[in-house]
Amino acid sequence: MKSICVIGIGYVGLPTAAMFASKGHRVVGYDLNEKAVNALNKGEIIIEEPGLGDLVKDVVAKGFLTAQTTCPDDCDVYIIAVPTPINPDKTADMRFVESATRAVVPCVRKGCIVILESTSPPRTVEDLMLPILKETGLEIGEELLVAHSPERILPGRVIEELRTNSRIVGGINEKSSLAVKEVYQSIVEGEIHITTSTTAEMCKLMENTFRDVNIALANELAKMSEELGVNAWEVIRLANCHPRVNILNPGPGVGGHCIALDPWFLVEKSKNAKLIHQARLNNDSMPEFVRDKIEKIIGGLNGKSVAIYGVTYKPNIDDVRESPVMHLVDLLKNAGVNVNICDPHAAEKIEGKGIYEAAEGCDILVLGVNHDEFKNVDFAKLTAKMSAKNILDTRNFWSKADVEASGAKYYLLGDGNK
Repeated sequence: MKSICVIGIGYVGLPTAAMFASKGHRVVGYDLNEKAVNALNKGEIIIEEPGLGDLVKDVVAKGFLTAQTTCPDDCDVYIIAVPTPINPDKTADMRFVESATRAVVPCVRKGCIVILESTSPPRTVEDLMLPILKETGLEIGEELLVAHSPERILPGRVIEELRTNSRIVGGINEKSSLAVKEVYQSIVEGEIHITTSTTAEMCKLMENTFRDVNIALANELAKMSEELGVNAWEVIRLANCHPRVNILNPGPGVGGHCIALDPWFLVEKSKNAKLIHQARLNNDSMPEFVRDKIEKIIGGLNGKSVAIYGVTYKPNIDDVRESPVMHLVDLLKNAGVNVNICDPHAAEKIEGKGIYEAAEGCDILVLGVNHDEFKNVDFAKLTAKMSAKNILDTRNFWSKADVEASGAKYYLLGDGNK
């Protein structure tokens, strides 16, 4: 068994560390977040992910997983799983990857492995990491092995997908690739594909960009449908009857730390990423589109009250990073709107209210995220508390008949049949 240091114990690093620990590896989570470190050492977690809490509690109790705020100097493998956010100008902010790489330099020795898991712009390993790692004095690719192996996991299914999904390993040379493949074989049941580090970087970015471009098509359909007087959801249902068509669903925008950010890395690096750029702009415009629809429904914004149900970037998770609904909230507040938020999953991150409390005195209720908790809402009880009985569904989640039976007006994003 190897000793492994996972740098960054957040949404990706913590499940990865726990999975390796569950296979008997000695794992150290290194993070500057003292709250996360202290929680982990107690066998607790500060993020929401099904199955992760029990797994962490078990491996910590067995002594296989610990955490600290300094980089350990006695590990065989160093996995960098830190965030790669974007700057205000949409360029990649690589400070965390750079600082993590520098933290490794005094800790590694001959035979060690350094793996970048963080999703990064093409050539990050070659142009950013390798010049820093050369400061170790070790021969790169022989004495110090380096690779990029991006995570390919879906929040809400992280533990299962870490185990069953295929994996890409992009080493700087064959020796690095084979060594890193051996590391992941202890936790991955899916196929492990070997390639170059830059190809691995491009693969992860294109996987998320594929989703972003296709969501942008659906969102553009929603906009056109409202303009042309058709129902986008009916168009999607019928078009998808074609065996070679699979149009995705529209929504209030795209969020999360992957799909909403990764395409910008390609736009930054290539002048040919024109379709990708336009898709990003289209998806980023959806919160403004929803705001304008709200304004039209209730006849203005300043001084009005709006209830927003669900602010995470997808259903049934607690992650609000890059959430388009959070952006919508900001847009409404900036327009003088009083905003009530209800999100049972984000209770630790935002000041929210209960399902029926949030509707009190509101001019419109907007379903931003289709959490399971919102499935069986009593619309009569809900709308009785509202000043004006308007409900805007951005996810095609609620039954129009059920809403209208309560005496409320039902509006659907992408429905131009009004």
